[in-house]
Formats: sequence, C-alpha cells, structure tokens
Amino acid sequence: MKYFVYCRKSMESEDRQVLSIESQRREVERLVPGGAVIEVLEEARSAKAPGRPVFDAMVRRIERGEARGIVAWHPDRLARNAIDGGRIIHMLDTGKMSDLKFASFSFENNPQGKFMLSIIFGYSKYYVDSLAQNVKRGMRTKAQNGWLPNMPPTGYLNDKSSGTIIADPERFPVVRRMWDLMLSGVWSPRQIRDRAEREWGFATIQRRSAGGKALALSAVYKLLSNPFYAGIVTWAGATYPGKHPAMVTIAEFEKVQALLGRPGRPSPQKHEFAYMGLIRCGECGLSITASQRRNRHGTLYTHYHCTKRRLDVTCRQPVIQEHELEAQIVSHLEKLHIDTRFEQWVLARLHRAVSEVGGQEEAARRAASERLPRLVRQLDNLTTLRLRDLVTDSEFVRERARIERERLAAEQAVRMQETGQALFEPCRTVIQFSMHAVSAFRRANARQRRLIVEIVGLNPSLTDKKLRVDARKPFTRLSKTPSLPQLCTLVEELRTYCTDSANHKSIAAMRQIMIDTGLWQEPPPLESAKPKRKSRAYAPPRAT
Repeated sequence: MKYFVYCRKSMESEDRQVLSIESQRREVERLVPGGAVIEVLEEARSAKAPGRPVFDAMVRRIERGEARGIVAWHPDRLARNAIDGGRIIHMLDTGKMSDLKFASFSFENNPQGKFMLSIIFGYSKYYVDSLAQNVKRGMRTKAQNGWLPNMPPTGYLNDKSSGTIIADPERFPVVRRMWDLMLSGVWSPRQIRDRAEREWGFATIQRRSAGGKALALSAVYKLLSNPFYAGIVTWAGATYPGKHPAMVTIAEFEKVQALLGRPGRPSPQKHEFAYMGLIRCGECGLSITASQRRNRHGTLYTHYHCTKRRLDVTCRQPVIQEHELEAQIVSHLEKLHIDTRFEQWVLARLHRAVSEVGGQEEAARRAASERLPRLVRQLDNLTTLRLRDLVTDSEFVRERARIERERLAAEQAVRMQETGQALFEPCRTVIQFSMHAVSAFRRANARQRRLIVEIVGLNPSLTDKKLRVDARKPFTRLSKTPSLPQLCTLVEELRTYCTDSANHKSIAAMRQIMIDTGLWQEPPPLESAKPKRKSRAYAPPRAT
C-alpha cells in the first residue's frame, strides 16, 4: 500500500507546543517502510479553515488513486475544521482511502475507528474555537485596562518585561515633530513625509518581514489620524482611555483632523513665492502677486506687484524686488524685538501673574475634577439603557466613544493644570520667538518666512514700495526705552494671548520655526526666571 507523509506546522500561537515539521517527519517515517512512501508533503498553514493548497492537492491525488493512505503525527495535523475532517472520513467510507497511520493515535478502518477519528476531529475544532474566544477575551480585557492588544504604531514600543507600551526613544521625538509641522498649518502630509525622509532620515523599525523603510504617504495620513497618539485606545469599535504616554493632547488631535479635512489646496506651482497672496495693494485693495524676470545680464529677480485686475480703478503702483520687501519685513521685526534687558523682568511679571491667577486655575481644575464623576455616571447610564434595549448598538458605540473622549480630555486638563505650566510655558515660547524673530527670518526658507509674517503681522499692505504691517497681539511695538505701562501692557497681552486656545496653533508654529532654524533653547527652570531686584519699583534703563 502506498502512503503520503503529511507534516504540517501552523504559524499561529495554537501550535507553539507542537513538534516542528522536521521532528514530525522523523517520528512518522518509521511507521511505514521507505518503499511505501510516495512523497513527503510539508505545509506551514493553519488548519482551522479549509483552503490549504498542499492538503487539497494531496486529497485530489488520493482520489485519482496515486496512494491509499496518509501518515501523520496526529489527526489534528490533517484537519481542525469540519469540512476537511468530513472529506477524510468520506474517502474512508467510499473506499478511496484505506488506511491512516498516526504516531500519537491508533486508528483502525472500522466503524469504531472512524467514530473515534470523528471525535478527535471535533475536539480539534473545539480547541481552535475556544482558543480564539479566549484570545479575543484577553485582548478585550487588555484594551479595557488601557493597553493596545496588538502592535503599537510608529513612535511606540512593546515592553515585553512589563507587558506595557512605552515611547520609542529614537522615533517618539521625530513623530512629535511631524505632529508639530502639521499643527503649524503650513506643511502638508506629503511635505512632512518628504522632510522626514530626506532631512531626518526617518525609517520604521526593522522587523522580520517588513520595516526599516521610510513612511509611505498613506502611512503619514494614518499616523496623523490615529487617536492612539492622543492617549485613546480604540478596539473592536469601543474607545478606552490609554495608559501609554500620549504624544499630543485631545485638542491638538482634533485640530489636526480639522486640517486634514479641509478642502484641498491648489496644485503646486512651478515657482514658490513666499508672499504671493499675503499682501494687499494699498491703492486698489487687490492681492499682490509675484513673478520672476531676467535682466540683460542673465540674473534672475523676483518682483512683487499688484494684480491690477480691477476695471474701475487704474492702479499705478510700481513693482518691488523681493530683497527690498524682505528688508522692510526685517525692519518691522526689529521693532517687535524684546531686548534681553527686559526679558527677565517680563518673565518675572508673568510668573507673578500666573501665581495671582492660581485661584482661577484651581477653580478650573476643581471643575474638571467634578466633571469626571458626571461623565462616569453618564457612561453607567448609557450602559443601563443598552441593557434595557432602549438604544441601539450603533448609538451605544457612538455615545460611548464621545463620553470616553470627553473624559480623557478632562483628565488631561486636570494634569496640565496640576503642573502649573499650562500658561507660563507658551508665554515663554512667545517671548523667545520675539527675541529671535529677526535671526529666524534670515535663516528660514520661503515657507517659514511667510509663516513668520502671518504670525506677527496683521493686514499687510504695500503702497509706493512701502510695506505697512500692523503688529498682531501680543507683538506690540516697543520704543527703545519702554515705559512701565508699556511693559505691563505687554505682559497682559501675552497672558491673554496664550490663554486663548485659538492661538495654540501659532504658538506651536513659533516653536517649530525656532527648532528648524536652530535658535530654540530649552527654557530654564521656572524659578530661574525671577530677577534679583532691590526694590519693587522698576526703573527702565536709559537710552544710550
């Protein structure tokens, strides 16, 4: 009688304790003489579902009469599902197969033997089904405890020793910079991808069969849309607060989603002009456009001029070269400059202002803390309504996700207010940007220069080659010898500017520009910002 030797090893966790294919082969080859074996067939495929190529080809060959039996290590190597197990028993019933030999199970081709074989096949299917159910239950429990059951996204690592998720020390800061670029509102996902690949040399983790490559554009979109970076674990349609270190806040995550969802930008132009469409003509009110011209010596110049498309007004404004326009922008930035002599005084006053509003922050923290129990009660009430079939599954999942996100946002607000830095750190970023705005503008590229003008300027207009820009709060124009009321006004504008959530995107853009131009300095501890004063009165330094 001729036999096929069939050895199978699944790549899944159900067979971690099963012998390898080589071990199976050594065990089963001694069951039949060598001349009776037609071929040894090996397959690395799970048997919990039909559709194994090697097994199906072996069955067809047996039906054609090439062999009359199969040798395997155990019946569960042949089938763990009802269809494959039924095919084997049906071939035994019809006589197309006469014998089965197993190293760990005794089989005889009689009614009792086929009955026991069907029981073994049924038990194998039960084992797979129960194992899948237990794995799903374990993953669901892990998600409820705040940990992602599967592989974390780029920027995080699985800590095998503690079974938790930690920040990747190499990639976490780089991914955060990608979020900062997107928050600035100037960079598109494609530009972020190109910069991460070319300038930062960013690559994913090298794994067995994948990784070690630059991010694809679709991966960047997926990264910027993943709520995991905001501390939210989403599993099986449910949302849970994660215990891993969040990379961005809920507010920052929602701002990025708004940026990703806005209408598409126009297609890229052949030339990139930094200030095109940003400045208005002071005579007719139309936009200032740009063009490039080459003189008789072959030198290329960039000119800015009015579009002159109004039919009712004849605009006679002349053109201005780009270097002349940028020189006026630098002059405007110099007027907004905060001298080092005043920096310490402003920071000290800000520190005192933050301390004075400590009662307000405490009230806000208490309100956020009181909001958490209400959200928990809402979640319990929602669960009760679902148990009574008063809400549908889709309504339950949607409302649960909303309540969980609000609860996580409230917890983040409590943590930020407890640190005492929620107001002071953005103010310090704005001050540092004011001190180095001129240097940053000279080092920046075209896109960053445009962003600097948008941050510090308001209603820019051009008349007779003269640029007029209003200072946007809190970038107040200061005299060379500012008075005490001017400095106090600056402190108040800084405080109100940084407390407005609408300005958080501009603050993030300031920080990113400083980092890109190499001017960012990590701020000293909060206490070091206090200058030593002999008296409470302030005497502005005399102008030299």
